Amino acid sequence: MSRHAHLERATNETRITVDVEIDGRGEASARTGIPFFDHMLEQLGKHGGFDLMIEADGDLHVDTHHTIEDTGIVLGTAVREALGDKVGVRRFASGLFPLDEALVEVALDLSARSYLVYEIDPVAEWIGTFDPQLAEEFWRAFAQAAGITLHLRSRSGRNGHHVIEASFKGVARCLRDAVRVESDTLPTTKGAL
Repeated sequence: MSRHAHLERATNETRITVDVEIDGRGEASARTGIPFFDHMLEQLGKHGGFDLMIEADGDLHVDTHHTIEDTGIVLGTAVREALGDKVGVRRFASGLFPLDEALVEVALDLSARSYLVYEIDPVAEWIGTFDPQLAEEFWRAFAQAAGITLHLRSRSGRNGHHVIEASFKGVARCLRDAVRVESDTLPTTKGAL
């Protein structure tokens, strides 16, 4: 059974294409016009074990907000579609993820109930052309579209690059664990996720 989705979305602000294969080999490429964001999306695919291709053409002459948020929407929708009915998935995952001085806690539930708790210490400095405040917008859009409950908390960290990267790698590893098929039943007492 292939857990794959291909999505294209076009608005007046962005044109985004996403291909995701949940049971991939971690081969990921992203071209959004925002180099640090591309690096983070590639970390998501690599450490999530997904084959992931993202191409985005956005109104970067205005700012990077639309491209980052809309990428979250399309990627979250693709993940939701690729997971299908979620029969057999592990569903929950959590962990602590370090990157040098940064330590980020991640917990998620493939619940079909969209919710984000984002307690990542605000990072003031931009990372190249990436505004770190937009990481929260990406995760909010992703969680909403994917139908997941997602908690991110920074435990420590001073370097913005390290904190943001630890959060992306942490979500990737938790997704990898939560989507793992370990039975042939739906992991809920409600009868549907």
